[in-house]
Amino acid sequence: MTTKRAAIFDVDGTLVDTNHLHVVTWWEAFRQAGHRVPMREIHRAVGLSGGDLIVHLLGEDRDPADDEQLSAAHHALYATYFDRLPALESAADLLRALAARGWEIVLATSASGAELSALRSAIDADDVILGSASADDVADGKPAPDPVEQARELADVPSERAVFVGDTVWDMKAAVRDGVAPVAVLSGGIPRADLQAAGARAVYRDVADLLAHLDTSVFADRE
Repeated sequence: MTTKRAAIFDVDGTLVDTNHLHVVTWWEAFRQAGHRVPMREIHRAVGLSGGDLIVHLLGEDRDPADDEQLSAAHHALYATYFDRLPALESAADLLRALAARGWEIVLATSASGAELSALRSAIDADDVILGSASADDVADGKPAPDPVEQARELADVPSERAVFVGDTVWDMKAAVRDGVAPVAVLSGGIPRADLQAAGARAVYRDVADLLAHLDTSVFADRE
């Protein structure tokens, strides 16, 4: 009898090439509200939930009454790209290759609703995706372990039988806190050293690179 294993994936910057779209649309949302926030700072905050990103960038002394309007502005701006979000090379191929090896495929993302639907459409691998742990499903987003834990629970798999692939420091911290094996990709634009310092066990250029090295990856160690 084969023991179940879970391959958990972040989406933005990992499977779909969207991080810089988030940077630009958050920058514009902040600008419209009268905040000058450097794009480099926004880039490093991508991967946090919308509420956490605002707190991280504007601080605790901001007027929290503006948070909902900021999030809504970002969503409206980002939604203009929904029909053309670009999947990263080999994203669907990697998910199908892992599914063929018996892995349960689950997404763990801060996206939800129409945004998550657009991302899943871009990936085009719903035939092998068991489900997703979205921002709607957990109390706290990454770097809290909640999204990863929720994804594992969907697959009914313990932490030692799961691998989490992501592109941000927040992804790696969430994986470490949940006890799953953290694997990083560079496609989100975060430096290798930062990902390793946050706990990444291995770092690949992108999911195509991970697919090419699947037989020597942490996934092979758990088969």
